[in-house]
Amino acid sequence: MRRKLKLNTLDDVIAECSRLLENGYHPTGNWSLAQICAHLRLTMEANMQGYPRWMTAVGLPLRPLLRRFALPRLLAGNPIQGLKTAGMFIPADNLDDATELDKLEECALKFIESTEPLHAHPGFGMMSREQFTRFHAAHAEHHLSFLSPK
Repeated sequence: MRRKLKLNTLDDVIAECSRLLENGYHPTGNWSLAQICAHLRLTMEANMQGYPRWMTAVGLPLRPLLRRFALPRLLAGNPIQGLKTAGMFIPADNLDDATELDKLEECALKFIESTEPLHAHPGFGMMSREQFTRFHAAHAEHHLSFLSPK
């Protein structure tokens, strides 16, 4: 069962992950805190470094529909369920929560402090830095909603 969660910034994301690490959690989905942190970091890194060409080629024809229907639902906290992610964003099973949180925190700080242009999301296209920040926070909100604090 998912919990209600509202995260607006990357600082909110890191704070929530830190609370879960410190106080413990029960997973109600498929991934641990470490796996979620790794997944979030990988997607944020792709936003900063660029996505594979094949992803954009696949996402481009779907972009108008995804921007109109899927993105608003994600940002509103009601993402479309059951969508599969690309293999490059699926984390390993044997990751350490604290280590992966440290890596996510480092990546989030880099994202916040960077002035380099971001790369268009394969399915949602180009957004402003503020919109991408909200996207990453909403993405984290979705995944972290499957971890119930102890």
